[in-house]
Amino acid sequence: MIKSIIAAGVISIPLLSGAQNIKFTEYDLKNGLHVILHEDHSTPITAVTVMYHVGSKNETTGRSGMAHFFEHLLFEGSDNIGRGEYAKYVENAGGALNANTSQDRTFYYELVPSNQLELGLWLESERMMHAKVEIAGIETQREVVKEEKRQRIDNQPYGNMFLETLDHAFNVHPYSWPPIGSMEDLNAAQEVDFKNFYKTFYVPNNAVLSIAGDINIEETKALIEKYFSDIPRGTTDIPRPTQVEPLNTGEVRDTIWGKDQLTMIVQAYHIPAQGTKEFYAVDMLNQLLSQGESSRLNKSIVEEKELALFAGAFTYNTEHPGLTMAFSLANMGVEGKDLENAMNEEFEKVKKEIISDKEYQKLRNQVENDFVSRNASVAGIAESLANYHMYFGDTNLINTEIEKYMAVTKEDIMNAAKKFYNKENRVVLYFMNDPKMSEN
Repeated sequence: MIKSIIAAGVISIPLLSGAQNIKFTEYDLKNGLHVILHEDHSTPITAVTVMYHVGSKNETTGRSGMAHFFEHLLFEGSDNIGRGEYAKYVENAGGALNANTSQDRTFYYELVPSNQLELGLWLESERMMHAKVEIAGIETQREVVKEEKRQRIDNQPYGNMFLETLDHAFNVHPYSWPPIGSMEDLNAAQEVDFKNFYKTFYVPNNAVLSIAGDINIEETKALIEKYFSDIPRGTTDIPRPTQVEPLNTGEVRDTIWGKDQLTMIVQAYHIPAQGTKEFYAVDMLNQLLSQGESSRLNKSIVEEKELALFAGAFTYNTEHPGLTMAFSLANMGVEGKDLENAMNEEFEKVKKEIISDKEYQKLRNQVENDFVSRNASVAGIAESLANYHMYFGDTNLINTEIEKYMAVTKEDIMNAAKKFYNKENRVVLYFMNDPKMSEN
């Protein structure tokens, strides 16, 4: 029996102008596919999205990069879509499409005129049931992924920052490698590895179909039944990583030599998983440290002391306990140790001095604005709805998660700094110039 849930709760705090309670209907098909529908007639556009609960953390040692590889491979076509034709269907209909992969999930979307809803559903049903996972497409996409790695990582300033930080921070958990994986692993993967990956993870009971925009709920349900109800439920157990990264027993430090001319300092601190009370406190702490020109790191290190070209901090939203990272790029002639000391001074201030009422209110306003902006488009709404269901089993967090941020007190922010921004809990990496490498 289909169960429909209408989220109609009212947020108990004042919202910024333009914010609204987002209503949705959600239910499960018999094959396990979770469906979320949001009706919005403000523009004649519909976002058709599918999120699969598979990311780089679901990969095994020696086969890293598989989830990201599939993000590319599943645009190759299907039993009913010719190679290279997938995107043309959407583009010829006046729409746009793309996909992205994180440590925890893979997300596909089509943004189409509302009269092309059925096209988007057909395309995603083809991807789920009839995708071409064969050697011709695999070899084509191997080269595509290699080129992407060269452009986005190998040939970018400090392009190895993320990779090196994860590698130094995690010894047990598969968060130790980035979603793009290694080329050695992808080259070693055989056709059977790709087929097994598709059979295991690209099944309706491991996916969320989230649609937002100019739709009629009942008509959309009928179309979903038409295109997705006959897709068989997966029969293979879906592996979930159970490794628990042990607590740090001391600071990890290293120097990464490369061609980049200026010294970059990265500090990575282990933090709890997203959705926990302490996670929200850490996230607000990082907003305090780095959001905007008046943020603490920018004001002190960049503007006043002129030690860095830029400095910041950000939180990785991950399903399992992950990282928060602080970074700064030294000005010419600045010693790395001086810059690191300046960063640490700002962290110590937050531990010792509670933030002012004015700064606290500004921080709350920034967080609230970001929350509203994230759901300002039908594509953003569709993605948020899928995220909240997949990670937390609570789709209505799209309306209520802001309450969790607003519940964070000034004392919570101070305590988060004390607990997580400490020497024993961090990795410190210096990315420095090697003159010999620069000559090559």
